[in-house]
Amino acid sequence: MNAVGVIVEYNPFHNGHAFHLQEAKKLADAEVVIAVMSGNFLQRGEPSLVSKWKRTEMALKAGADIVFELPYSFATQQANSFASGAVSILEAAGCHSLCFGSESGDIESFYRTITFLETNNEHYQRQVKYYLERGNSYPKATSLSFHDLSPHKELLDMSKPNNILGFQYIKAVQKQGASIQPLTVSRKSADYHDPHFSSETIASATSIRKALFSEEGNMADLKQYMPKTSYQALLDYRQEFGLFHQWETYWPYLKYRILHSTLKELSFIYEVEEGLENRLADAVLVSNSFNEFMKKIKTKRYTWTRLQRACLHILTNNTRKNEMNNQAEKAEYLRLLGMTSKGRQYLNKKKSRLQLPLISKISSVHNNQLALDIKASRIYSMGALGNAQQRLLEMEFKQPPLFLE
Repeated sequence: MNAVGVIVEYNPFHNGHAFHLQEAKKLADAEVVIAVMSGNFLQRGEPSLVSKWKRTEMALKAGADIVFELPYSFATQQANSFASGAVSILEAAGCHSLCFGSESGDIESFYRTITFLETNNEHYQRQVKYYLERGNSYPKATSLSFHDLSPHKELLDMSKPNNILGFQYIKAVQKQGASIQPLTVSRKSADYHDPHFSSETIASATSIRKALFSEEGNMADLKQYMPKTSYQALLDYRQEFGLFHQWETYWPYLKYRILHSTLKELSFIYEVEEGLENRLADAVLVSNSFNEFMKKIKTKRYTWTRLQRACLHILTNNTRKNEMNNQAEKAEYLRLLGMTSKGRQYLNKKKSRLQLPLISKISSVHNNQLALDIKASRIYSMGALGNAQQRLLEMEFKQPPLFLE
């Protein structure tokens, strides 16, 4: 059975994601779609709107056949580490191809750009250093450096988020010597970070989340932008757990962690570097919300995403010395979150040839990457209301992989 892999967050699953799954299956001539999905915390350093279990349900009901969890140690990292972990899972699962959405839509432009940067690497690194020394964030410095060197329009626009991720996916495939064939489809209508509804049926996950948390927001207005099953899943989750997760939910816990820590302790946290601990400690004293706090610590040098990831690692107490820096470049297991009957058939055929251990229950497994996932899930459950906290926490240990006939 031919399997195509997709690397996703589904925060939440919408019509654009459904289009991507359909096109991926068609483009790869695949019978099975395997999704590697971030857990409860995401690459931009924020909590997922609903739990990984509810997002797995959305994915299975809308076209995915198997959902594996991308461990926290990759899911909350920069693009290169995020890509490395995800590609290693797809390779271990026996995927024939990887299909990702991009602003480019032209797979050859990715290979041309990789070759160009390898040929001009020394000059490129000098330019990156030049822009970093002038106070730019790393993503901004790399984008400016690439723009300075880029000789023609046949290369990627490396200021676009999905082009950047796709670039890193292909580099990870090459570095790992994976047998996966990369494929890409053009993103449809809405940009990745588009905060507004720009189409009648396609909207970015960013715009959907913004509408959900808006005081004037009406959930019924979102029906047209997502499959009925995803919309119903959102309603069900809010009914069961009392809310949709966002950073403001965790603000009191983050504030306590910062106030309770010394400057030295904060400086040991992953992604807290270059004296950032002083800025965090000062801002927390005069901030009444997470958004207010972020605006106070934001500078030209640090992107919002970078700062959110630092806050997340403070919240989960992940240090450079222990939890994060000791992690491998590849995933060490396949954590199965859910499957369809076709997905089960695929796993039964491939089981003896999977390159990593397949985990469906975590109670008897001891693994550093998995330990981080468990800790993250414990923190995430604190966002639920009342007795729902305990139910959400217990799911990490008691919930079997979801199965959809």
